[in-house]
Amino acid sequence: MPVCPNCGYEYVKGMTFCPDCHEALVDENIFLKPEDWTEENWEVVYTSNEEYEINMLKDNLEGAGIKATMLSQKDRNFPSPGDFSIVKLLVKKDDVQDALNFIQSYLNQPDKDEPEAE
Repeated sequence: MPVCPNCGYEYVKGMTFCPDCHEALVDENIFLKPEDWTEENWEVVYTSNEEYEINMLKDNLEGAGIKATMLSQKDRNFPSPGDFSIVKLLVKKDDVQDALNFIQSYLNQPDKDEPEAE
């Protein structure tokens, strides 16, 4: 089965170029996923329906030395009222507890724009 070396998507036999990346497809036996990026090595630590919120947390985690990635399941082809899609923040399984502690402390910080209660 052909695979795109850029995005990693698999295609049916007969396809020669990735329609998204415009890269030439390679045989799946040639294409090796880096071990680091297999699903078994990652775990969801936070979900939201807003990409900006996940991106903000991802950037902060990476700034703290915790490798993170985002999985968006938004479908922009079919806009609808409300937001029914989920965006997930994933970290390596070795970093789950550190990431959860970081996210908890980050979300519990007082907002600088709000006046302090007396």
